[in-house]
Amino acid sequence: MRLSKFFGQTLREAPTESDSASSQMLVRAGYIRQLAAGLYSYLPLAHRSLRKIEQILREEMDAINGQEMCMPVVHPAEVWQESGRWYEIGDEMGRLQDRRGRDLVLAMTHEEVVTTLCKSEIRSYRQLPQMVYHMQTKFRDEPRARGGLIRVREFVMKDSYTLDANFDGLQTQYEAHYDAYHRIGARLGLKLVAVQSDPGMMGGKIAHEFMYISPIGEDSLAICEETGYASNLDVATFRKNPEPADTPAPLKRVHTPGQSTIDKVATFCGVSTRRTGKMVFFMGDFGAEAPPKLIAACVRGDMEINELQLRYAVKAQALRPAEAEEIAAAGCVPGYASLRDLDRTKVISVVDDLIPKSMNLVVGANEHDWHFIGANYGRDFTADIVAPIALAYNGAPDPIDGKPLRVVRGVEVGNIFQLGTRYSGSMGASYTDETGVERPIVMGSYGIGVGRALACVAEEYSDDYGMDLPISVAPYHVVLVSLGRSGEVKEKAEALYHALLTAGVEVLYDDREVSPGIKFADADLRGMPLRCTVSSRSLSRGGVEFGRRRSKNLVIIPLEDAVERIQENITDSFEALHKRLKDLPTWASRPATI
Repeated sequence: MRLSKFFGQTLREAPTESDSASSQMLVRAGYIRQLAAGLYSYLPLAHRSLRKIEQILREEMDAINGQEMCMPVVHPAEVWQESGRWYEIGDEMGRLQDRRGRDLVLAMTHEEVVTTLCKSEIRSYRQLPQMVYHMQTKFRDEPRARGGLIRVREFVMKDSYTLDANFDGLQTQYEAHYDAYHRIGARLGLKLVAVQSDPGMMGGKIAHEFMYISPIGEDSLAICEETGYASNLDVATFRKNPEPADTPAPLKRVHTPGQSTIDKVATFCGVSTRRTGKMVFFMGDFGAEAPPKLIAACVRGDMEINELQLRYAVKAQALRPAEAEEIAAAGCVPGYASLRDLDRTKVISVVDDLIPKSMNLVVGANEHDWHFIGANYGRDFTADIVAPIALAYNGAPDPIDGKPLRVVRGVEVGNIFQLGTRYSGSMGASYTDETGVERPIVMGSYGIGVGRALACVAEEYSDDYGMDLPISVAPYHVVLVSLGRSGEVKEKAEALYHALLTAGVEVLYDDREVSPGIKFADADLRGMPLRCTVSSRSLSRGGVEFGRRRSKNLVIIPLEDAVERIQENITDSFEALHKRLKDLPTWASRPATI
């Protein structure tokens, strides 16, 4: 492709809305342009890269017996109502009506459509197992689109769906996807970390996310390099060791003027924060069938509340921080609250499972400027629910061997879910088994965001000058730079360009009449991994200048050898990527806890 005819310009500065390195580089290099918040146009360079990512996904899905198909972007609301998700998902779902007033849904994902197809296409156990997939547009009305392609409203996702007669079959296909996703990451040049995760709106009980570890990530992860434990922070577990204590001390009420925070009261009472109980209040939304209710949660003073686990413990649909007047209505005093002497009819009380094992705590007295010391669970206060509601933290002992956890940020590139019969059961997708009994199809769901994968690759392979993309993702393998507007330089560059095209090399030819500085700066920005320069200087030295992007070891190769040498380097680059396929994490090698 000639740059003189190319659609898409580079920018010297990134627009102000670019809030990550990948976003800045993709915009500056002329890959993407923002139309509105979370909505992007993919210019020719990005389109080529996205198609290459899709082909890698296609090859890996085909390798585990996937069959490619395509399902609609617009769905009738009835199928989402049938599954129940129409009523469970809020503003994130794109709802609209057709001209006849019928409700429609913009696809967030395709479980409902696949399940509907199962009802017409699957009859017998002889047709199982199956795996289908597609690359299709999704829409999610994100409240805070950010990070360029990291979090958008419209995007393309590879989503695959497995169909099995039983859970053993589901497990086999789940493991195949787990291994395939690591291979996909390696082929993209990304190291992906599989972490256990919450199924969320997808349903089911078992789920994993494949994370690119980066400070730009929105997810917090708890990982341990020593033991291999890895989990989304929302579902991370850790060892909880109570502080040593001999015998329960007598409960004593003490005056603590102005000591309304954990740190202040611990210092005032001469104890560690590990000897205190921290109260946090939320209002729980329990749906249309029940009114909101105050939730009083207690964890040890040096820990924080895991809101997801608290929501699950009380079976609420959503939580929000409680207002001071809502807390006071249950007989609690903010800053001096505890589970002692509150109105149990107006509150759901929950303690972390470490609290019953922690003796002689300092807790609030539910009176301004007063606390109790020597408080013990069971004798001095109780709760409606005991559950693991404390959030894992940096340095917490991991659940495998007690090694310290590290809390890091990550970008979710892909996810896999064991749906079980969540959709087939509610929507009536069944098969007839060997004995003639009708049974629900056992399903799995597996997704990878194509644009997000490109953003992560751009984030990983960028520097102050632009991008240096892996050969598997780069729009073109080589950029050919001509530094002559006429004469021998132009003639030789044109001849080499046509020779490369004839040899099947993907080449971006900078034949523009602009300065060498602009050409080299643009080549750096656009991120093609190989560069070949034809100039009067290179010709005087015997050929063309060739090397990897921004390499200091550029070499002169004879013109007659240039095509072959470029092809060799392309082959070597692919082989280097394929070496990453050795010793990848697999389901069989993972720690049992993930």
